[in-house]
Amino acid sequence: MPGNELHILPDNASLLQGTAEFLRDSIADVLSSKEHCTIALSGGSTPRGLYELLASRSFSADIQWDKLHFFLGDERYVPHDHPDSNFRMVKESLFRNRKTEPAYLYPVDTNLTPREAAAAYEQALRNVVGKDGVLDIILLGLGNDAHTASLFPNTDVLDEKTAWVKELYVEKLNAWRITFTVPLINAARTIVFLVSGASKAEAIHHVLRGPRNPRLFPAQLVKPSQGVVHWFVDDEAARGLS
Repeated sequence: MPGNELHILPDNASLLQGTAEFLRDSIADVLSSKEHCTIALSGGSTPRGLYELLASRSFSADIQWDKLHFFLGDERYVPHDHPDSNFRMVKESLFRNRKTEPAYLYPVDTNLTPREAAAAYEQALRNVVGKDGVLDIILLGLGNDAHTASLFPNTDVLDEKTAWVKELYVEKLNAWRITFTVPLINAARTIVFLVSGASKAEAIHHVLRGPRNPRLFPAQLVKPSQGVVHWFVDDEAARGLS
């Protein structure tokens, strides 16, 4: 399975612990040679547990928070205080023990139109990472339909070749999303998938074991130009690999 490195953990607690340790060490590795580390975060329930762990005393003291720039790999087109907002979830979990507003957590401006919000977020990225668009770490999840970020099956955004961030209307959700595109994701130095639960077994099978059909299984498009993709998977999800 060239290009993919599997880390299979027995249960959710072990999965979160192993991923947190990997991220902590990856951040330290980046900061050993750079002044700042750029990280894109995923939304969802499983990442919330990971972020809470990273914010805990056992990890937080070993992370140089003032040297990290956090972006959102995708966002729901809702106000920042909405229960569905990824920005809100990240603030309440990863930054829950921080006494001040996180200076380097970049929100999507959902007061703009979806198209304007995508363009503004791309500009925010360019201001931090430069014209090459290389993020140090991207954390991704996997949906039951094999989508990742907001790259949903059979959507036009899958064909995007130049923009880093795009808006899309997801018919089945009756909602707008703002998402990183495939070129931006694949330019990252380190890509980490976090996948948990039996409901993801079929999706992970299609992505890593099934025939190539990225229109139906968009996570197949994640093939970085440098390095490997690290898959952190619990036993239940990993049943799809047997």
